[in-house]
Amino acid sequence: MKKIKYYYNTNTLRYEKLETPLRIKILRIFGFIAAAFVTAMFISFIAFRFVGSPNERLLGIQNEMLKDNYRDLRDKVKDMEQQMGELEKRDNTVYRSIFEANPIPDSARAKDLEEQIEIASVEKLEDKELLLSIVNTLNNLSSRIKVQKESYKQIDGLVNNKEQLLSHTPAIQPVSNKDLSRIASGFGHRIDPVYKTVKMHAGLDFAAPQGTPIYATADGTVKISGNMGNGYGNHVVISHGYGYETLYGHMVRVKARPGQAVKRGEVIGWVGSTGKSTGPHCHYEVHKYTQKIDPVYFFYNDLTPDQFDRLLKQAASSNQSLD
Repeated sequence: MKKIKYYYNTNTLRYEKLETPLRIKILRIFGFIAAAFVTAMFISFIAFRFVGSPNERLLGIQNEMLKDNYRDLRDKVKDMEQQMGELEKRDNTVYRSIFEANPIPDSARAKDLEEQIEIASVEKLEDKELLLSIVNTLNNLSSRIKVQKESYKQIDGLVNNKEQLLSHTPAIQPVSNKDLSRIASGFGHRIDPVYKTVKMHAGLDFAAPQGTPIYATADGTVKISGNMGNGYGNHVVISHGYGYETLYGHMVRVKARPGQAVKRGEVIGWVGSTGKSTGPHCHYEVHKYTQKIDPVYFFYNDLTPDQFDRLLKQAASSNQSLD
């Protein structure tokens, strides 16, 4: 029940009913609303400034989780970069060194992008900078991986070429010589058995019974087969590629034919004494870009180090050649 207020009117000397004008009522209502609004704003400011809303707290938690995830990602990326760096180092200093290939320059590996991951600390990075840092790092790794793949393709080709080179390089003795007793004369100046003068002997003489098999010392294609009247008698010349040729002289009979592809260890003829020869033997020469070189250094496939040393001493003996 609404209370009625009275006041004493000194003019009429009577108690009269107190009535508030409408204008005053409106002002009071407006003042109350304004005070309430200001108070609410002040309380909200204090609350949001020092306490934070539930949504802000959730966003803060999510932000911290993102930062933790970024730290983990950054650590993983650093590990990947270290592994990538190790692969690049091995590629340049080991793999390419083996095959005598030039190392890939650092510029080709996009090294200039590597430093961009170090953009301040995670707490000070803006969202845009965080994203830019990750993108640059991934672009860096992507570029380096692409270059590394191309490098390994080249190395794979070098491996294949190296295998082919090794198979086409003279590497065994042309006749069976297990007891190392068949070297009759070595490379160098020797006494000619016919003219009895010192002449250059451009190969090795392997003394063996007539009919002993003679083997190709490397893969190649037969270039010459037969008696060309040049003192070698029945002989075979094999072109191995990579600048190598081998000659096998004084055969009793030739098996290989011109243009025939032969493999290392394949029989190409048999020991004889045809041409300018004083006894059954195989005269063996190795040519590199038409230059005649000492064949004794091309027996690494079928000799131990001790056997090679023994053979080297036998070949170095100054004696009379057989052709």
